[in-house]
Amino acid sequence: MTTQSTGPSRPTAPGSEGKGLAAGTLGLWGSVVIGLASTAPVYSLVATLGFVVLAVGAQAPIAFIVAFIPMLFIAFAYRELNRAVPDCGTAFTWGTKAFRAYVGWMAGWGVAVAGMVVLANLAQVGGQYLWLLVGDGSLASNVPLVTGTGVVFIALMTWVSYRGIELGARVQNVLLAVQYFALALFAIVAFIKVGTGDAPNPTPVSLDWFNPLGFTDYSGFIEAVLLALFIYWGWDTCLALNEETKDPKRIPGRAALVTTVILLVTYVTVTVAAMSYAGLGTGGTGLANEDNANDVFLALKDLILGPWAWILVVAVLVSAVSSTQTTILPTARGTLSMAAYRALPKRFATVHPKYQTPSFSTLVMGIVAIVYYVGMTFISENILADSILSLGLAIAFYYGITGFACVWYFRRELFTSARNFFFKGLFPLLGALMLGYAFIQSCIDMYDVDYGYTIIWGIGGTFVIGVGALAIGVVLMLVWWAFPRSKPFFRGESLNRDTEVLVPDSPEVYGRSVDGGLA
Repeated sequence: MTTQSTGPSRPTAPGSEGKGLAAGTLGLWGSVVIGLASTAPVYSLVATLGFVVLAVGAQAPIAFIVAFIPMLFIAFAYRELNRAVPDCGTAFTWGTKAFRAYVGWMAGWGVAVAGMVVLANLAQVGGQYLWLLVGDGSLASNVPLVTGTGVVFIALMTWVSYRGIELGARVQNVLLAVQYFALALFAIVAFIKVGTGDAPNPTPVSLDWFNPLGFTDYSGFIEAVLLALFIYWGWDTCLALNEETKDPKRIPGRAALVTTVILLVTYVTVTVAAMSYAGLGTGGTGLANEDNANDVFLALKDLILGPWAWILVVAVLVSAVSSTQTTILPTARGTLSMAAYRALPKRFATVHPKYQTPSFSTLVMGIVAIVYYVGMTFISENILADSILSLGLAIAFYYGITGFACVWYFRRELFTSARNFFFKGLFPLLGALMLGYAFIQSCIDMYDVDYGYTIIWGIGGTFVIGVGALAIGVVLMLVWWAFPRSKPFFRGESLNRDTEVLVPDSPEVYGRSVDGGLA
């Protein structure tokens, strides 16, 4: 249902072609594959499972379930907003339409920050796991080699994204199949070995693992939930590709909901299998062993899969490389949309005439990710690690804005039906409030010098990196505001509540040349 405002709508130019992207390329399955691949299920578990167990112990499964609730509520917000405004700018566009240009701009920046930071870590994981497959695996400790390999992965996936969404979707079908095969094999063999008594510390599955009242440490609970938010993050890529989907008002929203449910089942199942197999001991292969926290799969792969352990290594490698490509997609389309509405320089709105992709935005995203990755690695790998720990702040930030935007955008419709009240009002509001609280509490926790791996200016490095990254967005926004070309956006002329869905490349935006290119 498309919301009609009380004011007059801006006319859409006759014969307009949207932003020039490849419309009608993805179906429901393709959208779900992209959403799942963007979350990188294997890599996400590698990066967070051990730390979640350290934070809450046996309550890890329920932590993943609790974290799923705000994700589901925000997915409802994305679905409803997408039905009314199927624009590839997603959080940026919706935040601007619901509130003001400044809020929308910062939401778009939150998407970009999250993408940039995670690309650096994905590249590092991909490089490490590739060289774990060679010889005795010692090359995985060679920092220059791993960094160079990570740069190659980013460059390769940038090229795939540049060449078109159809090629990317075909690649992701294969890569996702490898990931889910490995996860299924890991879980099944783990449960079998628990049943036969061949596990190092067989632990019966307990209902207490799913008890939401079983958390004993409140700050640990908040930390675990924020970590869990990270592993669900990425499903919104389905929505960023809405203009390239066959039914842009319905399929992306459905794909997002399907994706989040599949992820919930996947994460809880694998977590229960690992806990049941390895137990929660602080030594050996126990999941509460701090030495295993950085990579639980690396600690368990040989015990569970024996000579087939390489399959899990390949799965992590594939997961990281796969997510590298799907992370570039939403960020490039977000900056494309921002440029189309004059929230960024018009060069970012360039669409390749043959591949129908945001060519300039895609290349810039790849280059910035490489520079950030190499720079952080050169300065300190601990700072890179803290940047990953701070990632939840950017995610909670722009997801929260989207939830509030949904409520405010549909405020005149909320009491017209029970469906509108719950899906456009109550659920998005609860999701936004949960994420807002998680954001504030996490800032407080991250301020502590003992939170992460670094101390900057006498406070927690994780806090400085996370909040600082968002603050840089304020500076960049003010810089762009100073340019005359930005005034139509900040005055609410190029994008407002009354702006037509899929604003065309017409003279009202940046203008089109005679041959159809951006003028």
